[in-house]
Amino acid sequence: MISANAHPHVNVQGRHVAITPAINDYVTRKIESLHLDYPKIIEAHVILEVEKYRHSAEVVLVCSNHITIEACEETSDMYAAIDAVVDKVARQMRKYKTRLMKKHRPRKDIVQHLEELVLNPEPVEEDESDGHHHHPVVRTERYPVKPMFIDEAVLQLEMSHRQFLVFLNARSSRVNVLYRRKSGDFGLIEPSGA
Repeated sequence: MISANAHPHVNVQGRHVAITPAINDYVTRKIESLHLDYPKIIEAHVILEVEKYRHSAEVVLVCSNHITIEACEETSDMYAAIDAVVDKVARQMRKYKTRLMKKHRPRKDIVQHLEELVLNPEPVEEDESDGHHHHPVVRTERYPVKPMFIDEAVLQLEMSHRQFLVFLNARSSRVNVLYRRKSGDFGLIEPSGA
């Protein structure tokens, strides 16, 4: 059992930047300074990137109860980007805690996995025998499908930069897809009863 004082594992990676012990220690201290009791951080992934004068810091926090919090910030200074992204995830954690504690519900701890096949529309291969176009599969990803209520899924997608979220609807026990609409609100895809 992990004690209350245990720190989360912090994984720091660099793209076009060397991760010095000083940067690694700075990032680790900043993540460990997030003193919120909920959601409990299990693991933190931090990606630091430098492109010309652009310094970006991306943080993905894997928390208890299947919560993932993501944020990215970009400045002209790496340490400023780290400070800004840690402040942003702290705000998201407080927001999540406030909204979720208002509607505390028991939940099942079942996670199913779906496979997503990413299709590349180019090049199109035409099968001369039947006249149909065939698109090759270029990448396959596995997504954990977590049990959530719809309001929790909306909150999870709000805290992410992703365009969609696949989840197991805790009320219906069916796989749903929540997606961002161009208008800024969210759409929900549910399987029909047929």
